[in-house]
Amino acid sequence: MTTTEPDARGGAGELKLAGDFAKPDMDQWRDAVAKVLNRGRPEDKQLSGEQAVARLRTTTVDGIEIEPIYTLADAPEQLGVPGVAPFTRGATVRNGEMDAWDVRVLHEDGDAAFTRQAVLADLERGATSVWLRLDEDAIKVADLETCLADVLLDLVAVEVSSRSDQAAAAEALLAFYAKSDKPVADLSPVLGLDPIGVAALQGTTPELGGLGEWVSKLAEMPKGRAIVVDATIWHNAGAGDVHELAYALATGVEYVRALVEQGVSVDDAFDTISFRVSASVDQFATIARLRALRTCWAKIGETFGASEAKRGAIQHAVTSWREITRDDPYVNMLRGTMSTFAAAVGGAEAVTVLPFDTAWGLPGDFSRRIARNTQVVLAEESNIGRVNDPAGGSWYVETLTTKLAEAAWTVLGKIEAAGGMAKAVVDGLATSELEPVIAERAKRLANRKKPITGVSEFPNPTEKAISFKPRPEAPEYKGLAWKRDSEVFEGLREAAVTNPDAKVFLACIGTRRDFGAREGFASNYFHVAGLTTPEAEGTDAEQLAAAFKESGAKVACLCSSPKVYAELALPVAKALKEAGAETVLLAGNIKETGDASQAEGVIDGTVAMGMDVVSTLGDILDTLGASK
Repeated sequence: MTTTEPDARGGAGELKLAGDFAKPDMDQWRDAVAKVLNRGRPEDKQLSGEQAVARLRTTTVDGIEIEPIYTLADAPEQLGVPGVAPFTRGATVRNGEMDAWDVRVLHEDGDAAFTRQAVLADLERGATSVWLRLDEDAIKVADLETCLADVLLDLVAVEVSSRSDQAAAAEALLAFYAKSDKPVADLSPVLGLDPIGVAALQGTTPELGGLGEWVSKLAEMPKGRAIVVDATIWHNAGAGDVHELAYALATGVEYVRALVEQGVSVDDAFDTISFRVSASVDQFATIARLRALRTCWAKIGETFGASEAKRGAIQHAVTSWREITRDDPYVNMLRGTMSTFAAAVGGAEAVTVLPFDTAWGLPGDFSRRIARNTQVVLAEESNIGRVNDPAGGSWYVETLTTKLAEAAWTVLGKIEAAGGMAKAVVDGLATSELEPVIAERAKRLANRKKPITGVSEFPNPTEKAISFKPRPEAPEYKGLAWKRDSEVFEGLREAAVTNPDAKVFLACIGTRRDFGAREGFASNYFHVAGLTTPEAEGTDAEQLAAAFKESGAKVACLCSSPKVYAELALPVAKALKEAGAETVLLAGNIKETGDASQAEGVIDGTVAMGMDVVSTLGDILDTLGASK
């Protein structure tokens, strides 16, 4: 890269920003990677450059391979521009204003008077639109008018959704809008109709008849949209980025086809459909998935013959419910921030941040304020919304966008070949496609290759529960099962909470420099299940055994260095067994004791990186008599 600067005589000279440095090549980079990874490896086990790079290569739960480095060779031939087909870089163009996206707040509290005040507070303090869920365990249909009594409908879009009766929710919203004295051209109702999505939740057969009638009811409100393809229901049911994207596309195709058959023009069909998508803490995957959805939807629009201007996919991003944790809930603020950043950079037209206490119950004033201000701070102080597609041109993001689009297009083709998305829901194809993804994610959660901060990593077993307003009991749906990633760990902790024997004694052998690292690892390991970790340190086996007996624990874990283990691990383990330890574990590798055969029957297992903590901690809880 070069630029021009004045030379000593005041004229323009050429400045080489790279100076006289030689241009590195990929072989040099591979050698440098190998040099780092080969440190400490035996001579006969040294990695080549290619082998070292392979160690840095990762694969997502849905099989997308991520390279450790990308180069100019990975750049797209045409970068494109926002607001222009194929809309990869944005379906709409941001003009530099701070309100670059719609700050949409979700309300589910069935107390109509409370919700009315909460809606008004949100709108006065940064929110720009409202989303109401109308169900028996949320806001009642009959209370919609009360909840929206203070909303200026010409300034604020209102969206409704329902998991039980979408038609009733849509009718209630239309009836409320019918009473407005505002110009109809300024009104922006979002009816939230998604018959395939609600059928997947309820375990029923999707009914697409009558969709065209809903579109006609919005004929005089060009800003309104009747249909929302809700991809978050698949995300919450375990879908990865590929299947969430593919199912959104397949559902949208099904709706366009049904609308056209019912007399709606292709352009009007595309005009009435928007997408509700998840935003996760994997910010690059979220950014790429939103970009890929626009790319694919534009291609679908071209296939259907929609006008080019109508092919842009309008997206409402919602921070991931599946990633919200019950334990250490304040970390959810960080998750919400990362997810919102990704949604904004990915070009979502609207964003909803779920409050950090969502897993506990209905949000309070504080958690709603934090959720709302997460967006406001990012938009107005971080200025994220002033830039169109800031990730565009990144070799990594562009490659990931293409890979997600191609993988989702393959799944879309499979669904179409099987008869379409509605049939895939009824026949079980849609759920069976998710099974390997869910299994792979569960494996990575259990061995902590996919860590959850505050839950499976750095947990606080003594944290106090937060105050919250309980949610009404939800009806039982017979379709998709939603599950948060942290639930398996929360189950372990619940088993330990009421058990006075929920403790593991740490026998720290030697001095702090000997056992410090393993002690820190082991305590963090056991705290995942809410187990307390009384401990003692020293080199005298009998003193350590006496401390163990005094602690009242049934399980002990040795913590020290390989050098100390070789001399003292077995004597200490035997002393602990004689003192009544039902299980003795070792933090590290059993080979470090010097003779693994002699450790049999004395040391019952190990705790180490990469182990299935869910299984191991479950076994410990069984030993302690706790019911998982």
